[in-house]
Amino acid sequence: MSTDVSGMIECRPGARLWGPDDEDSLWEPAIDLFLLNRGNAYDGLACLFGVRNTFGFRPLAEGRGFPDDASDGLRGEFTAYGGPHDVHGTTWLTWDELNNADWQETDASGTRSRASAAGADTDWGRVWSVMRILSEVHGAENVRLVVWFH
Repeated sequence: MSTDVSGMIECRPGARLWGPDDEDSLWEPAIDLFLLNRGNAYDGLACLFGVRNTFGFRPLAEGRGFPDDASDGLRGEFTAYGGPHDVHGTTWLTWDELNNADWQETDASGTRSRASAAGADTDWGRVWSVMRILSEVHGAENVRLVVWFH
């Protein structure tokens, strides 16, 4: 049985203007992952999120769950997929974390790097480009990708 990834990029525009603790610093939906993703290569899912990790990568963001402060748009999408009863592996990561990741770190065999599995030259590159551009406007800690698997 295959594993598919779904999710959304969110940003928090108010945090740049008023600070992350301001009541108006809410997460807003930016773009659905469906519009950017052309595949679900398991090595990328493994090194990023720990899903189907037979490669032995140290995942960047495994099992963090659904964010409590998610936008209404993201909550609607998550619910449409069945929510926590019908999906698994829900997690998230910020552009700051991605930008500071060790992309040369390898899997357990030492032969496959994180960059070759999910770097800028893979199908994930489009997602990283959108997150990078949003971070230039809103700040790296105010842009995140939230994903779940089905």
